[in-house]
Amino acid sequence: MNLKDRHFLSMLDFSTEEILAVLDTARKIKKAPVGNARPTLPLQNKSLAMIFQKPSLRTRVSFETGMTRLGGHAIYLSPNDISLGKRETTEDIAQVLSRYVDIIMARVFGHDIVVDLAKHSRVPVINGLSDYEHPCQIMADWLTLLERKGTLKGLNACFIGDGNNVCHSLMLGAARVGMSMTAITPRGYEPLADVVKTASDIGTTTGSKIAVTPDLKAVAGADMVYTDVWASMGQEAEAEARKKIFKDYRIDEKTMKLVDKDCVILHCLPAHYGDEIDYATSRTPNSAIFDQAENRMHAQNAIMLHLLGAV
Repeated sequence: MNLKDRHFLSMLDFSTEEILAVLDTARKIKKAPVGNARPTLPLQNKSLAMIFQKPSLRTRVSFETGMTRLGGHAIYLSPNDISLGKRETTEDIAQVLSRYVDIIMARVFGHDIVVDLAKHSRVPVINGLSDYEHPCQIMADWLTLLERKGTLKGLNACFIGDGNNVCHSLMLGAARVGMSMTAITPRGYEPLADVVKTASDIGTTTGSKIAVTPDLKAVAGADMVYTDVWASMGQEAEAEARKKIFKDYRIDEKTMKLVDKDCVILHCLPAHYGDEIDYATSRTPNSAIFDQAENRMHAQNAIMLHLLGAV
């Protein structure tokens, strides 16, 4: 599967076959030895530029550690180092960085920024998170589900909470792999209509059924239930108001009585225990949230290997 020199900004950037090929690579990487014991270092002498507008634990550490394990080098660029579109245009930043490094990852607010970076970059650009999508997270999620369920096609997934960037990528990713997906959100907080339509259209060819509802009972029979914080970074001013609106949209013991007994619990973290998920439920055998966090590194390693033609 040749993905060399491609960008990964959206779950739509990879076909069904390409998603599955990258996940297969991720599974192989996860089983491989690490560090000095690795038989090969496929990204030796390769450099990754990591642009951050938002603070991060998982994104920074998973990309930086992953690049090191593959033999490469990662460079962290904080908001103080690189003021996208302020001190220097995004176009110029992309032009300059792509003459120094082999691949770029950006964790940004506006999706237009990562699109602009890709437009002007000579090297692959990966969306490490934007306000529209979070595709690397969903690749890690699908890897986690494969480990727990053995398949993706035909699963019934539910997302409970805000119709945000993670919800968008889940919908598009589910449609790509033939997984049915229901977003359960309060009225007025649904995922964007264009995302729902695109996912639904893709689903007509893959067998995926996409739905949006405020009805919490729609979680019944789910194979996977997923949640995220009620207020994302940049929405802190809305946090208290959202607590009242979202108070019933959570994963807890009551939720788990409605789903399949082997239902997998996912959360992209960080978690606000007592809000979108309770602590006790997050520690049950159904929960895969820490496998999911670990799999960020393995999924992203596979993405980088494919985009750099090292597979």
